[in-house]
Amino acid sequence: MNMEERRRHVLAVIATTHAHTGEPVGSKRVAELMGGSLSPATIRNDMAALFEMGLLEQPHTSAGRIPSHLGYRLYIDQLMETVPLDNQQRDMIDAMFNVRNPDPDQLLADAAAALASLTNCATISTTITPSTVTVRRVDIIPAGATTVVILIIASNGVIKNKVCRVDFLVTPEIVEFFTKFCNSRVVGKTLEELSLMYLNSVSISLGEYSRVFTPILAAIYDLCRQIYAGQFYIAGQNNLLSYPEYKGVAYDLLQFLSQRDKVMELIDSDDTKTTKVIIGRENQRQELAGSSVIVTKYNIGKYTTGAIGIIGPVRLDYATAIPRVEYFAQTMGNLLSETFEEQ
Repeated sequence: MNMEERRRHVLAVIATTHAHTGEPVGSKRVAELMGGSLSPATIRNDMAALFEMGLLEQPHTSAGRIPSHLGYRLYIDQLMETVPLDNQQRDMIDAMFNVRNPDPDQLLADAAAALASLTNCATISTTITPSTVTVRRVDIIPAGATTVVILIIASNGVIKNKVCRVDFLVTPEIVEFFTKFCNSRVVGKTLEELSLMYLNSVSISLGEYSRVFTPILAAIYDLCRQIYAGQFYIAGQNNLLSYPEYKGVAYDLLQFLSQRDKVMELIDSDDTKTTKVIIGRENQRQELAGSSVIVTKYNIGKYTTGAIGIIGPVRLDYATAIPRVEYFAQTMGNLLSETFEEQ
């Protein structure tokens, strides 16, 4: 083992040890973990060199060191060996999703809660709607004398419905007419194309019936916006309070996590990476400067339309956390694909 390899090994040992203890790691402890093949003095010299390279930090007057954000990036990209899930862990995760005909929204919420419990981190679970998704079908279902249910099915399998009260007597003839009319104007259009301006033009084409059918068109617009926005769930925020690193900054972080739009910025729908890890100050948000984010995308059918991830301290046990998040994502994608195919 040459000097460079030895120093990289020292960095890896410090990263894995700090992840488990949360404490700075000293040269004596590193020597023990390396089997006594090197003296503490030699390791101290290597740690000093790593410190000068910006790969280690000294958090206080302790002789121990912790990886810097740059050190963790090197560790993850080049040194880390992931720990695959064993059969027992896979079975445990599979059991969490062992449901028949699951409701997709509830499944996303349950997945966020389960992953938070498994990793002791905050978790996000969301669907991402590509701009290419279109409306596949519109159904208008009578539900009362002046009430109908509007149902929208998108090409990515997502289904949304809404009760709508109208100012006319609902008859089979009117329902048939307006169902055909809506399908001729809406089906095949992307969710992005179905803007308020476009649906206003559709309303105008109805002439004298425009005012009568406006509530239904408004409901269709609202459902299309909901599908386009996707679902979003977050769980386990209070897990972060158990980490001493967040003392004094927890309020700002929890405030950030309560804002959907800001959290969704962590998931770039144009990013080609299936799994991405953002470490500490790599995050553009100041609230996340002391946190790491692991996000994995998954497919529902042929579309990359979902993501699940965790947010925790920079000293995450990445070697075990990444495979767990990825297996959750794979399981979610498979189950949701099956659910949407059945629908």
